[in-house]
Amino acid sequence: MIGTLMYLTASRPDLTSVVCMCARYQAKPTEKHLHAVKRIFKYLRGTVNRGLWYPKDSSIPLTAYADADHVGCLDTRRSTSGCMQLLGDRLVNWSSKRQKSTTISNTKAEYIALSGCCAQVLWMRSQLTDYGLGFNKISMYCDNKSAIALCCNNDQHSRSKYIDIRFHFIKEQVKNGVVGLYFVNTEYQLANIFTKALGRVRIEFLINKLGIRSFTPETLK
Repeated sequence: MIGTLMYLTASRPDLTSVVCMCARYQAKPTEKHLHAVKRIFKYLRGTVNRGLWYPKDSSIPLTAYADADHVGCLDTRRSTSGCMQLLGDRLVNWSSKRQKSTTISNTKAEYIALSGCCAQVLWMRSQLTDYGLGFNKISMYCDNKSAIALCCNNDQHSRSKYIDIRFHFIKEQVKNGVVGLYFVNTEYQLANIFTKALGRVRIEFLINKLGIRSFTPETLK
């Protein structure tokens, strides 16, 4: 069942977070995990017509959102990184991934999420260059001002000395003007849906912002 759901996450970003959460317990599931998977299938039954909508008249600036759920995993106390990239209004890439180590602060968790998102943005920038599309000062949005400050500060700060060196490359990208970091209120943090379980109203709001629509035969005409 999990394998089937993982396949669906390629076109249903609203399933990504919950399916990845269930996949962590695939080797040794319990009854509560089975119950959670059944709830996902019930949700699918009621939203079977949903899918991503790509408007043809949209512009194509490359933008990204990165977020983290600090110590969100109750078993390992690790944080979950969520990121997404858009070309104009089109959602083209997204991910939800548990971080490899426990973070001692929310700032560190957000910093690691930003670094991972930046790596993905650089890869996309390289690929899009082959199609004649050049991007500089790519906008990346985060809802943590401390993490943004760390990325924009080339000096080694005491709060960043416990962060693995491989995550610090984002500072160079900010300094060179490849990416630009901007603060966004948590209410409009679109990557929030890839980090944790949310309420129905919040999910519906984010789903609409991600460009997920309900398609009917009339809609497709």
